[in-house]
Amino acid sequence: MNVSAPARPSGSTASRFVVTALGGFVVVALLALVAAAAYSAAFAEPGFADPGAVVRYGVGVSTLLTEAFIAVTAGALVLAVFVVPGGGRAKAIRPPRKSRIELSEAGGTPRTPERVTARRNVAPASTTFRNTMLIAGCGAAGWTLAMLARLLFVGANMVGIPLSDPQFGEQWFVFVSRIPAGQVLLTILLIAAVVTTLCFLVTRPIGAMWTLALTASAFAFLASMGHASGGANHVQAVSGMFMHLAAAAVWIGALATIALLYLMPTTPASHLATITARYSAIAGWAFVLVAVSGFVSAVIRVGGFDGLNTQYGGLILAKTGLFVVLGIFGWLHRRHVVAQLGLSPKGARGMLPAAFWRLAGAEILLMGAVSGVAVALGGTAPPESDELPPDASPAYLLTGSELPPEPTFTRWFTEWNFDVLFGFLCIAGLVVYWRWVLRLRARGDSWSWLRTASWTLGMIIMFWVTSGGPAVYGAVLFSAHMLMHMLLAMVIPILLTLAAPVTLVMRAVPARKDDSRGGREWLLGIIHSRYGQFFSHPVVAAVNFAGSMILFYYTPAFEFAMETHLGHMAMIVHFTLAGYFFANALIGIDPGPNRPGYAQRLVLLLSTMVFHAFFGVTMMASETLLAADWFGLMGRPWGESAIADQQRGGAIAWGIGEIPTLSLAIIVAVSWATSDERAARRRDRQVEQYGDTELEEYNRQLAQLAQSDARQAERDN
Repeated sequence: MNVSAPARPSGSTASRFVVTALGGFVVVALLALVAAAAYSAAFAEPGFADPGAVVRYGVGVSTLLTEAFIAVTAGALVLAVFVVPGGGRAKAIRPPRKSRIELSEAGGTPRTPERVTARRNVAPASTTFRNTMLIAGCGAAGWTLAMLARLLFVGANMVGIPLSDPQFGEQWFVFVSRIPAGQVLLTILLIAAVVTTLCFLVTRPIGAMWTLALTASAFAFLASMGHASGGANHVQAVSGMFMHLAAAAVWIGALATIALLYLMPTTPASHLATITARYSAIAGWAFVLVAVSGFVSAVIRVGGFDGLNTQYGGLILAKTGLFVVLGIFGWLHRRHVVAQLGLSPKGARGMLPAAFWRLAGAEILLMGAVSGVAVALGGTAPPESDELPPDASPAYLLTGSELPPEPTFTRWFTEWNFDVLFGFLCIAGLVVYWRWVLRLRARGDSWSWLRTASWTLGMIIMFWVTSGGPAVYGAVLFSAHMLMHMLLAMVIPILLTLAAPVTLVMRAVPARKDDSRGGREWLLGIIHSRYGQFFSHPVVAAVNFAGSMILFYYTPAFEFAMETHLGHMAMIVHFTLAGYFFANALIGIDPGPNRPGYAQRLVLLLSTMVFHAFFGVTMMASETLLAADWFGLMGRPWGESAIADQQRGGAIAWGIGEIPTLSLAIIVAVSWATSDERAARRRDRQVEQYGDTELEEYNRQLAQLAQSDARQAERDN
């Protein structure tokens, strides 16, 4: 029985699908923006200082274009970094040896084979990779122009004068130079210009990765604007908005990039199938990120169910309905279309089945509608006001939340201030690790349940530290902050190290064969890079682990971490990584550092213990309050004074901090002993199988020496 391949549209038919969908995205987005703005009066004439309808609607249109172009940029860069085949992986080759005559004619000297070293050769990037970077560059250029227009319109709207006003230039300069919103928009404009330049210059995935990181910084700045910049629930709002913007941009932009790649005749059809299949997994994670972050943002801004009866709530419901339909289309893609890609004939231009382009076109149109509603939503006042209450307490002014009750043992586990970003990362870490373990077991391989338990416990503690009692009280008490620090730097890294995540990745995730870089390739590449080897070197890891505490607490970095959410996130990431590098250098089994002998490891560990003790004792004896403008102005009616609490934090750094270090010492000692036992058992097995060759050789040498001495004695006599 013959099974025919799935129906494929002709090249012209598929191209019409693509062009119609991309053009329809802009039209539908604009129509949705106008309709949503009319419903919510997002761009209605203000009661004073009206800049005109052109400026008011120009803000919305320029914002929509900015988000569309940055989505294309981010989506194309994500595909170039993680998905597109043929990025050009570096390969080591040995050049052919030159004869002595050739070397002499070239003015060189003959080299022995031992001095001929391998050279690095980089395969050229594929056409698909170059096309993807071209799309990213064009998207970044459009982002730059749209961002410039947005900066002009937003400035005119905030100062309340039209663009044609003679004083606009002077007022606009004040806006971009002195007003925080103008400074943020100007920073994003400069980032867009730099990203544009890099996209046209980059020829390798590593350069695309750095460009993507720069683009991600723009999302961080965008997340700090608008409703997320309010005083209430600032941490959750900023984290949720960053996740929402970045995930939505990758979801929309990557799909648009796939459509544009199809329109480029130089893109191999087989690459399109590979890209589409891998994009499906990315889209699934993006859907979850958008759903979680959107729910958190809606809860913060809408408040209770009564808020859904407002204009803002109506737009939330409309956006949610469109989002659910988008999720259905994504499920259809993954369930029915992606499964057909392997059945399609290789090399045909219309390789992707007709169902893909029909679903993709409808999905792109729906994405346009969601984008238009989202822009109007950003210009609509939420039911929950962002304004600070007139009777705000000192703690509310500093942290954006009311002062928690006095800590007790129970409240350390019942008081929560959820960080949506780190909470999602912890849950995702559990899901991915367990999926890898189950994948190993499904194919008959084993994985230690102790390692799995260690990773699970580490993620649970990480979730509690970043969203539970340590996060709640760490914002108002130095002692709680120090407890949070010790857990991040000394407890969680030990658990993660014992879980051997890199080894699990190497066993569970298959290597790619098409010169693209997935998570496995990027992880191993970073580990074996010069920078990875440097920071994971045991001495460097120890200095970073211990010395960064001094640099953090006795420089403005501490105040920055307490006063800004960006600094807080950087603190969490830095000390967790610093602790992991140090623990992995001592007790890890993952590849990476050149670990010293066990005796040297104990010396390094004991030196670190002494430093921690010195740091804790110094903190206990200090009479100078760190971050005085934060802890000293908290206005706590309960607990000890700020300086007494800081001294208690020093005791925590000394006492509690030494317990994990002692645990590390015990693990190193046990590993040393078991290593000697394993070496002895290997030697015993070798002696039983092959004999004690070393002892026999030693006896043979002794016999030869004895014979030589006997002959010498005979000659002497």
